[in-house]
Amino acid sequence: MPHPLGLITLLTDFGDRDSFVASMKGVILTINPHSTLVDLSHQLPPHSVEDAAYLLKSCYRYFPEGTVHVAVVDPGVGTARRPLIAQSERYFFLAPDNGLLTLILAEDREMEVREIENADYRLPSPGHTFDGRDLFAPAAAWLTKQQPFASFGRLIDDCKTFTIAKPKWEAMALVGEIVHVDRFGNLISNLTPQHMEELREITKRPNPLIRIAGHTIDGLVGSYHEGDARVPRALINSNGQLEIFLREGSAASLLQLGTREAVRLV
Repeated sequence: MPHPLGLITLLTDFGDRDSFVASMKGVILTINPHSTLVDLSHQLPPHSVEDAAYLLKSCYRYFPEGTVHVAVVDPGVGTARRPLIAQSERYFFLAPDNGLLTLILAEDREMEVREIENADYRLPSPGHTFDGRDLFAPAAAWLTKQQPFASFGRLIDDCKTFTIAKPKWEAMALVGEIVHVDRFGNLISNLTPQHMEELREITKRPNPLIRIAGHTIDGLVGSYHEGDARVPRALINSNGQLEIFLREGSAASLLQLGTREAVRLV
């Protein structure tokens, strides 16, 4: 199991115009002045737990072993939803029990998850509207000061999760969906090179066609520069996912599409 570093990442939907993120950082640095703080993003769509889950999964593994990842997108703050702290083979995660850890838990079935119950690891007299500051930030800071993981609270094995969309076969087509739209308007799907190879083996067609919302894309290009500024093209992105893009433009705006849109490989 990892030993906590003094490195804490922060992922929220708080934006940067208000005091929310600064307050969390102040709490952490008061408890552990030697901690290092890294902002993953604070520009997530408000209340979008699935976007937070996707971004966290996309980047957590590129940090050193022992990094503490704090993710707070928490539309249920102040309700009975539980605050979680989790330990994988290499990392720690703190998040509300609202599905935010779904994709992380799917990658590591042996992850140890506890409810943050110990009042010693919260701010005194916490409120009901800002657990990012009052609960998750201090708990993360205390963790980096080598507090025993078991001391945070009871083990739980029934974390709330959302259904992970998986590609499925329909006749001779493999159907996935858009799972994320990035700031460039790229449409990122849950289809991978492995899915494309699976289709090739079954259909014997060397270059599958990609169909989305009435548009057909003929195979893949190798880079964004090889794309077209007028029509969408597709490539495999840096996370190994099929992505539909418009060179120096927004495929999402051009096609008027967002998440959950079906993508077909034929």
